[in-house]
Amino acid sequence: MPRIDVRRIAVGAALAAAAACRGPAAPTPAPACGGAPCAWTPLVGAVDSAVRAGAAPGAVVAVSIGGARFFHQTGQLGFDEPTPISPRTVYDLASLTKVVALTTVMMTAVDEGKVRLDEPVRTYLPEFAGGMKDRVTVRHLLTHSSGLPAHRPLWRDATDPTTARALVLATPLDTVPGTRMVYSDLGAITLTQILERVYRRPIDRLFQDRVASKLHLGSTRFLPPSDWLGRIAPTERDPWRGRLVRGEVHDENAAFLGGVSGHAGLFSTAEDLLTFGEWLLRQRADSGHGPRIRAEVVREFTRRQDVVAGSSRALGWDTPSPGSSAGTRLSPESFGHTGFTGTSIWLDPTRSLVVVLLSNRVNPTRDNPRLAPLRALVADRVAEIVGERPRDR
Repeated sequence: MPRIDVRRIAVGAALAAAAACRGPAAPTPAPACGGAPCAWTPLVGAVDSAVRAGAAPGAVVAVSIGGARFFHQTGQLGFDEPTPISPRTVYDLASLTKVVALTTVMMTAVDEGKVRLDEPVRTYLPEFAGGMKDRVTVRHLLTHSSGLPAHRPLWRDATDPTTARALVLATPLDTVPGTRMVYSDLGAITLTQILERVYRRPIDRLFQDRVASKLHLGSTRFLPPSDWLGRIAPTERDPWRGRLVRGEVHDENAAFLGGVSGHAGLFSTAEDLLTFGEWLLRQRADSGHGPRIRAEVVREFTRRQDVVAGSSRALGWDTPSPGSSAGTRLSPESFGHTGFTGTSIWLDPTRSLVVVLLSNRVNPTRDNPRLAPLRALVADRVAEIVGERPRDR
């Protein structure tokens, strides 16, 4: 396990390098816990042990407490690539795309009155019709209670991206809308089409112009350029593509759709995700700078909806539940999400807390379940270290 003073020096160097890339910026303070420096050793030990046990080739954990940040990285870029990782290592976010990109752009659409949560989907997509589909609302899609099935292999069923998008809208429901929670990528792809139809722009441009550029998320985007390749963590040796996937989205359906979709396709770093999380907490508290979304909209999107009895889903986001990646110590007001490639983010408004875990646990194969316990353990360790903090109002 690295010595704390050595790691802080390394973290400081990484932050300085990142700041140099972005231009002059105020130094980021170190987090304090109860007026004293936070004791991060239990968190560091948990992450280091998991990576040594094969949970992933490497991992970055990042914590923000009221804007004061801590980073720890361990391991290497890939199973066959010994390059050390850093807070600026770029990871395929997988389903974190749903909350960072898709849900955030949907928040802006609701805030602007372009989309109404309880409006039928067919209002925006007339071809989403027939049978019980007329009863499906935008809120149903955001809470995974629309009745759509979880998945469909568009890369096998369709001949091109246009056909694939049409197939999603034509897919029959499995269940009555609002009666069962089924986590559905098809629902996220449908939401993507709503936003693209309303704004007449693709989701990657909507996210870039409305969120990423305004927050100066310089290492967050769909379709990362080739000059990022050296710091992008590889994912799987994919049988479908017949090669190691690196710098292109791991999800097959998103890849078939051209690498851009609301359900997967976004790449980012731990640094940028902390910036995003800090901004979102400020919007929820009706304070701070950056693109503005009314606090009541953010609070609506991040509260448990109870559309389906027993479901933990908020709008796009998830909330803590037994056995989830939130662990057992985050507040009930927390919200977060996970990604298949080995990623997660949790935000706790009562502690002004953002917790990010990035890894490429699917490298070299997705048949690796060792990371799953680490997500909850990271959340618990951070909550224990930080303790209770004043609630936001």
